[in-house]
This record gives sequence, structure tokens and C-alpha cells, in this order.
Amino acid sequence: MVSEQRRVTIRDVADAAGVSVATVSRVMSGSTSVNSEMADRVRQATSDLGYQPNGAAQGLASGMHHCVGVVLPDLSNPYFYDIIKATSVGATRDGYRMLVTEWESPGDELGTCLDVLPRVDGLLVLSSRMDLESLRHLASRTVPTVLVNRVELGVDLPMVGVDNFSAMLSLCQHLASLGHRRVVYLAGSPSAWQNRERWRAVEQARILGLDPVMVAADATIAAGFAATDEALSHDPTALIAFNDLAALGAIARLRELGIRTPEDMSVTGFDDIAMAQYADPALTTIVSPKEELGAQAWSMLVSRLSGKRPEQPPLLSAAVVHRASTGPAKA
Repeated sequence: MVSEQRRVTIRDVADAAGVSVATVSRVMSGSTSVNSEMADRVRQATSDLGYQPNGAAQGLASGMHHCVGVVLPDLSNPYFYDIIKATSVGATRDGYRMLVTEWESPGDELGTCLDVLPRVDGLLVLSSRMDLESLRHLASRTVPTVLVNRVELGVDLPMVGVDNFSAMLSLCQHLASLGHRRVVYLAGSPSAWQNRERWRAVEQARILGLDPVMVAADATIAAGFAATDEALSHDPTALIAFNDLAALGAIARLRELGIRTPEDMSVTGFDDIAMAQYADPALTTIVSPKEELGAQAWSMLVSRLSGKRPEQPPLLSAAVVHRASTGPAKA
């Protein structure tokens, strides 16, 4: 009889079932090489003894960790939280844990991914800013990897992304319809695919009558705040921020300067994070399909984990939501 004062081991299960430890291990790993009568005895002994397999030991034996890595640029950005939450639903359902980590700078991103790979069965890389050579190096590794919120030609990785270009062009059309002409784009990181797509749309909006200028910023409240003074030197009537956080920073700086939003200056964001709706004024922005992006990313990774190659899905659509931070251009 097994003492209640110590942990039940695989040896206890083997003794109770009258089989070898190797047989128990094969049954636990799902092997079909054990005859059904023996397998039933092992399962019954496992249930009777309340045996809990050691996950780490199983991982070493099977080469599977039942864990996936998620690498992203900024854990403090609420945009990523919504994607991770949707991914986590799928991971939990399918029996995987998630190891979430951020990289300090674009130059550290590949190193962070390579550090994580030995500990996971698959990898989700969110909003990657790696150069193409680094992406190809990552694609050459054996661990299944999916790029989330980035689409690049010439890289052999499954990818899922949002149609940033069409959404941003619609936002520019909204500003043009309000009479805006001179606008400043508060840019994100130059190495970010989303930033390139959004600026491409803003430039394309010249056909709508906009006269855009780019000012360096980034994806944070502090960056939007700091870039606003330079943006104002170009005499715009509207600021188009890379994301909601930068837009909120810009509105805060405008308020400090006594410039009203939207009466004196319209401001727009991108992503529709939770605080965008409750800001003062509520932020006109683009509703990015974050939950759908996370769910689709997980579906693609599960397909890769099972040895399949998922088809490249079309870009997900995003829509403009009109709120109080935009109004008619000030004469």
C-alpha cells in the first residue's frame, strides 16, 4: 500500500498494474503499442492512486513541453494583452501553457526568440521588428513559429495580420471630409511593419487632398507627448498618431499648451484599446480585431504543431470608429 505521506510515483503505478515502468510511460505518452488490457490496468491504477505525471519529466522523455512561447515588444501596451488573452483561450483548451516574454530592443528580438525556443513546442512572435535576414534565420529552426501582426514576402513562416493600409486610408478620408488638409503623422518605430503600412496609407491620402508630414514618435504615451511640439511647428489641423497610446500623449500635451481637442486640433489613434473610449475627449481611432487576430494566430500554430502547413489567410479587416477627438478643421 502506498503511504499518503509521500508523492505517488510512476513505479507505484507500475507495481499496482503489474507492468513495467516503461509500459506505464508508453501509456501516459499516448502510445498505441501497448495492448488494450495492459493499458486499461495502467489507467485504472493511475486513477486509484491519484497519480499526477511530472510535466517536466514527460517533456524530457517525449521531447514535448506542452508550452508555447509568446515574444512581443512591450508588455505594458494593452493592445498586446487582448491578443494574448485570445491566444490563451485556445492554448488552455488544447492543453498548453504560455511563456510570455518581451524583448528590450529590435536588436535583441532574435536573441530573445532563440533563448525561448529550447523551452517551448511552438512560438508566436507578435509585431516583430526583426530584419528579413533574422526572420529567415528564425524560419530555418525546427520549432513551429507564427508571425502575428506582420506580413512579409520572402519569409517562409505562417503569418497573420490586419489590413492597416485600408483602415488608415479610411481614417484619412474621415479627416478629409471634415476639411482637414495639413496633417502630421506621429510615426511608430521605422522597423515596424504596421508603421510602414500606416504611413503608406497616409501618403496615399494625398489623392484625398491631405498634405501629410511625418514626425518621429513611437508607440507610447510619452513618445506622443514628446513629439507634439515638433508636430505643431508644421501648422497642422490634425494629428494622426501611430497608435492610441501616442494619441493620448499628444492630447495631454495639447491640453498643457491650451490647445483644445478637437476645436483647435483633431487627433486620431489606432487599435481601440480600452481607455480610448473613456479618454477626454473620447478617441477617434481604428478598431483592430485583436481577439480575432489572437484566435487565428493560435489556430495556425496548432496546425503547425500537428505537422500541417496552414494556408496564408487574408488580412483581417479593421474599421474606423468616430468619436469626440475629431471635428471640422479650424480655419
